[in-house]
Amino acid sequence: MEKKIAIRDAYGEALRDLGKKNDSIVVLEADVGGSSKSILFGKEFPERYFNVGISEFNMVSMSTGFASQGMIPFVNTFAVFMTTRGIDPIQTLIAYDEMNVKLAGTYAGLSDSYDGASHQAITDIAFIRSIPNMTIVSVCDAVETRKAVEAVAAYEGPVYLRLSRAPAPVIFDDSYDFQIGKGVTLREGRDVTLVATGTILHKALEAAELLAQEGIEAEVLNIHTVKPIDENILVQAAKKTGAVVTVEEHSIHGGLGSAVAEVLARRCPTPMQFVGAEEFAESGDYEALLEKYGYSPKAIADKAKKAMEMK
Repeated sequence: MEKKIAIRDAYGEALRDLGKKNDSIVVLEADVGGSSKSILFGKEFPERYFNVGISEFNMVSMSTGFASQGMIPFVNTFAVFMTTRGIDPIQTLIAYDEMNVKLAGTYAGLSDSYDGASHQAITDIAFIRSIPNMTIVSVCDAVETRKAVEAVAAYEGPVYLRLSRAPAPVIFDDSYDFQIGKGVTLREGRDVTLVATGTILHKALEAAELLAQEGIEAEVLNIHTVKPIDENILVQAAKKTGAVVTVEEHSIHGGLGSAVAEVLARRCPTPMQFVGAEEFAESGDYEALLEKYGYSPKAIADKAKKAMEMK
């Protein structure tokens, strides 16, 4: 995991490359193409690129018109604005009629660190997860981002693609078999299960290394599809280790932790701990914010020990 690539760069390049292979792809953005890197598509295919200005409600609404005509629209803006200002047409126009629209929410979690709580997205998964017919994909590295863009474009139906701004360690290589709805076991363990989504996954892997130094074997799962979630991999892991910790750069209410808890409550009640946002963050260095708000490998390892004590 020594090499780091910014998720937004990987996304922009993947979107541009997708446009070369599929002339049904159109891209909409809310005057943040330089930030989301969707501008890379726009430079290559200006006739299929639409900057609607800072008007998220209208942009999301417009995308349904393209979808109704057989196009595959990728809609781009910051995650926090996509899922607040755009939530009405997401629900009433896209989800209700199951329109084939791909919503790319960039700068998710705390990754827009210096712009503070107004731009940091810690509730976006909760908003989208509560809406019927929506699929949610949250990527962890550049390779998974490229694979996800391809898979999302081929998938029939509305998708929310959650993207970070920050550089993230590269975990996978090109042989990685990405499948929407299928979780991935990255590390086997018998004592506790760490379930992570998004770029914070690498912190969970580092936490597993810390635990190993104390003789604790942690299983690590990558749940890139938060909805529909892979219930079987969660139940199998919970039965094996008997303790679960969810790790997400999102509120502990309504996101990955809630989704995992709902599954285990029905199928395999298991002691759980949650790593995630419990308050709004401030402005500052991204890594410093992750450290302060409980996302460090040590903080995750400490939660793992608490979950184990609950067995």
